Amino acid sequence: MVPDLTMRGQDDPHGRAVTVHPPTVGQLASRVRDLAGRPGEWWRLVGFDAERPVHVRLDDEVWLTTWPPGHGGPVLGAVSTLLAGELAEVAITESGVTERPLRANRVRVHGAPDASPHGSPHGAPHGSPNALTNPGPAFAVSLHAGGPGPLPAAGQVSDR
Repeated sequence: MVPDLTMRGQDDPHGRAVTVHPPTVGQLASRVRDLAGRPGEWWRLVGFDAERPVHVRLDDEVWLTTWPPGHGGPVLGAVSTLLAGELAEVAITESGVTERPLRANRVRVHGAPDASPHGSPHGAPHGSPNALTNPGPAFAVSLHAGGPGPLPAAGQVSDR
């Protein structure tokens, strides 16, 4: 019997068990970039609340967040991009506080959530900023993917 070499590289050429792997950070970044370029699919879902950030889940891995002026919260996703307004990453380290602005339409990779007991506070990804904050005078809208995502206690969360 001669093996069929055309089946090389397939996860399961015989249709037995298929293992589903979580998306890579690169796949999440690509997805966020693609969604950011199609605002007709999500802009109608953006909600505004002057008291706290509003999170809207688009699916299991992706969500929108609307940030009122002066508000912020922990980094929950592996990747994010700023769609409108101003956002800054705030990191608190032994050497001090660092604030870096997010640039519109550029995907920022924060990394995977840290599973170690000595990880970042609030479940923030290891080695990433501790928080995102809106330093501007207007609302900011961002798109995030990966990680645990927002919880109801972290502000209003709604599904599509």
